[in-house]
Amino acid sequence: MKTIEKKPRGLTKYFKYAVFLGLFLTIGGAIPGLLTGWQPVTSGLVIAGVTVLLLWLVWMLTNAEGGWNPRSAQAGTNAFVATLSVLVILGLINFLGVRYTERFDLTENQRFTLAPQSQQLVRNLPQPVKVWVFAGEPERGDLELLENYRSQAPNLFNFQYVDPSRQPTVARQFGVQSFGEVYLASEDGTRQQFVQTVSSVSSLSEARLTSSLEQFTSDRSYKVYLLQGHGERPLEAGRGAISQAVASLQDKNFLVEPLNLARLPRVPPDASVVVIAGPKQPLFPQEVQALRAYLQQGGSLFVAIDPDTNPGLDPLLKEWGIELDKTIAIDGSGSGG
Repeated sequence: MKTIEKKPRGLTKYFKYAVFLGLFLTIGGAIPGLLTGWQPVTSGLVIAGVTVLLLWLVWMLTNAEGGWNPRSAQAGTNAFVATLSVLVILGLINFLGVRYTERFDLTENQRFTLAPQSQQLVRNLPQPVKVWVFAGEPERGDLELLENYRSQAPNLFNFQYVDPSRQPTVARQFGVQSFGEVYLASEDGTRQQFVQTVSSVSSLSEARLTSSLEQFTSDRSYKVYLLQGHGERPLEAGRGAISQAVASLQDKNFLVEPLNLARLPRVPPDASVVVIAGPKQPLFPQEVQALRAYLQQGGSLFVAIDPDTNPGLDPLLKEWGIELDKTIAIDGSGSGG
């Protein structure tokens, strides 16, 4: 007697291929969800895919008329197991990526790598510090810089963006005056320090942030005294001034003050360094003696002498093996200021 096999009717004959639809939906939602974060779309794709796979599996086990046979069942089961394996592997990769973060900067000039000083400072912070940026949407460069800082010590450094128009109470706590202001704050919120103001044309500065972190966490201040009274370069902004150098020192946690040794008998004991920048007239003998005593006690002296001037420092400098001559160095590259 000849057996006639009934063929599946309608859409039933295509249902055995639903496994591929389920795999497509599940993997399509799982990969971006695990790697970049779960969103409603990615979660919905995974749920839809798993639902299709479960329905297909039930249909394969119960509907013999729909094309059940050991070969198709084995192929479908293998596909189902492969899907679960992919999800487990992706989950493991995501877990390891969150638990053990490591970033590599492959750019030629290491533009996404913090300077060694910044890395060491963040890793050795004595207490947790948080950066508050009072702006709307973060600029990409600023966000990457802050992420680089946080990657050095996630337990010690963190940051948060706050829109002042949506959270005015927080803005008032920091005394925010304009959009884009950046502040440092201690973990308990008792200490705050302004860093700078950022905008679309003024990015967050690594040098400024590192300097502010050092000031914020350091109990020690360094004093730089700039000698005055002999035609030295002025400290205030103007022609021939060194105001930019003064501002740079202040950004690096130095306190800068003028020093007039004609009125003081000695260099102040809290001086970290004394700077003599371009004097036009010779120093008085008592001033040279005050500098000599300061150096003998372990002080530091920085001297910048213009050509064709005689500051009267030759005897003092010779004691330290330094001799001034009339040689002039010229920058022929054209890039010097």
